[in-house]
Amino acid sequence: MRRQKRDSSHRAFIKGYQAGFNGRNKSTCPHSEDTPVAQDWCNGWREGREDSWNGYNEQACQQKVANF
Repeated sequence: MRRQKRDSSHRAFIKGYQAGFNGRNKSTCPHSEDTPVAQDWCNGWREGREDSWNGYNEQACQQKVANF
């Protein structure tokens, strides 16, 4: 059986989360501004930055991403 791909908004959120947790700048968003996918990426970025600032370790973040 083939595995279904995740929808693009979910993928964008996860990529944004990873970018935010790793300390990348918000301006590195790879999507066009004012699109729903860019908004999902930015939401993930914000959550990743917040987790980074709160002192989560990388293993806890990997677990969180797996649960998304």
